[in-house]
Amino acid sequence: MIKIVMETTGTLFKAENRNLFPKAGNFEVLNGIPHAVPIPDTKHQRVATKLSAILYENLERKNQGIVLGTPCNVMLSSWDVVQPDIFFVRKNREGIVGDQIVLGPPDLAVEILSEDTQERDLKEKRKIYADAGIREYWIVDPEAETIEQQVWSELGYISTGVYGKQGILCSAFFPHLKFRISQVFTQ
Repeated sequence: MIKIVMETTGTLFKAENRNLFPKAGNFEVLNGIPHAVPIPDTKHQRVATKLSAILYENLERKNQGIVLGTPCNVMLSSWDVVQPDIFFVRKNREGIVGDQIVLGPPDLAVEILSEDTQERDLKEKRKIYADAGIREYWIVDPEAETIEQQVWSELGYISTGVYGKQGILCSAFFPHLKFRISQVFTQ
């Protein structure tokens, strides 16, 4: 319903007005256009749970910051409110985490690809994340059982590698974060 209204009026949706539709469903606002966030399948959820546990054990439990995930709104600009599948905010930046919304870019954003969101995650959200200066962006592909690590630079994201089940991912920015990819994709 909201999408129809936006297309009909040709008006962009400002991120700070997102609270006008609190019961309308789960939405992201990308470049001023609201997008429904589909309910993920169980494979996606299992991968998210395992990866969240790894991040929790290696970062939050070691008092490095906060690990959060969907559904949690992250306001990156006046036109962008995203819901990364998983994200991390360093301890010295925890002030951006409010009760209902995170006001600013996390330090790490993770998107788990699904058929419904793959194109948006790989193109539109990748650019939004780079423009916001999110230091590290991981793209998790449950079908290929890989994680691509991208690191922010002034020119945009640079891929540091695509890691398969036998690989070990070491974060570029968080020294406590190192794990075997197989931990994420075990049955």
